[in-house]
Amino acid sequence: MRFIISVLFFLSFCTFVMGQRISQIKWYSESASKGVIIQNSFPKGGPYIDSAGKYTGYSFLIFFTRVINETASPLELTINFPADSFATGDWGNVYLKLFLPPDTMTFDKESLYNYGVTGLESFLDFNKPTMLERTINPKEEFLFYTGTVFYQARGTERTNRPRGGNRAELVLHEQDLFYRMVPQIDSLPCGHIIIKK
Repeated sequence: MRFIISVLFFLSFCTFVMGQRISQIKWYSESASKGVIIQNSFPKGGPYIDSAGKYTGYSFLIFFTRVINETASPLELTINFPADSFATGDWGNVYLKLFLPPDTMTFDKESLYNYGVTGLESFLDFNKPTMLERTINPKEEFLFYTGTVFYQARGTERTNRPRGGNRAELVLHEQDLFYRMVPQIDSLPCGHIIIKK
């Protein structure tokens, strides 16, 4: 009888523990500066296939970033990516464009394709800037997406050479934010984090 009670207690304890969410996220990079922690994810994504099932020459990478405010004051986060695309590749025949998907990132989307981002077709317009402004209160965090669309120029030789750009990070230096995606983007000024007094 004691054995049965012990087994039932053990099983109920295991069920309780397994129902708890313990983050298993492996971050690509993590940095802390003056009470602000920035964590950057690994990418998800791949080639963009249109509704007819054809490869379009585009591919997407989606990242997410977590900004944690450990200060006693609110933070003002501003990110602004330009409308311009960047030529990259060995011959400058691959272009990339940065954008900020408006979807809300949550940790339960971590296992989803593209971290759950939808509506990527709207970002195929290479002439549209994207911007994000958000206040992060003390002891709170904010998760958001960053996306990259790559395009192979028509009429150029398609090779199996790596295009790079499979790792990206948002970096804080003083109050200024920079976006890095080596080798394509060494350090792109893209915004700031200001601690409100």
